[in-house]
Amino acid sequence: MEVIKRLRQQQIRDILAMRAIHTQQELAVALRERGYRATQATISRDVAELGLFKVPRDGQRVYSLPSQPDQPETTAAERLAMVLRDLPVDIRQAGQLLVIRAVPGSAHAIAAALDRTGWAEVAGSIAGDDTVFVACTDRPGRDRLRQRLLRLATATH
Repeated sequence: MEVIKRLRQQQIRDILAMRAIHTQQELAVALRERGYRATQATISRDVAELGLFKVPRDGQRVYSLPSQPDQPETTAAERLAMVLRDLPVDIRQAGQLLVIRAVPGSAHAIAAALDRTGWAEVAGSIAGDDTVFVACTDRPGRDRLRQRLLRLATATH
């Protein structure tokens, strides 16, 4: 099964290199055209594992691959900063949670990038289509994390 996953993810890389993909549904259709059937849940996992994120192109938002192997490796925090800077996000507190709202299709990329940082304040995250719930270790940690995320989202390139 791991071989099929690797082949499918390579197809996703090839598809994104050749054409603009706006939604996970569009990606599923492109994969089907190449003989790969995948559920929405599988595609969501692939998007997160590949580190895909949406970028503006020709007035629309399309999926993009992270930096290429010949480019310097980015840290998890830098990756999260790139994702947050490229997306309009709203970060709100809700009890011991942070609720991050962004454009449709971007939540998995945000959650995956956030989880990879290994920050002590983050107990875990759950991503939907456009919303990420971040469980924080405590309220002071939640406040620190919110401020850090807001700084990353508004930092200049």
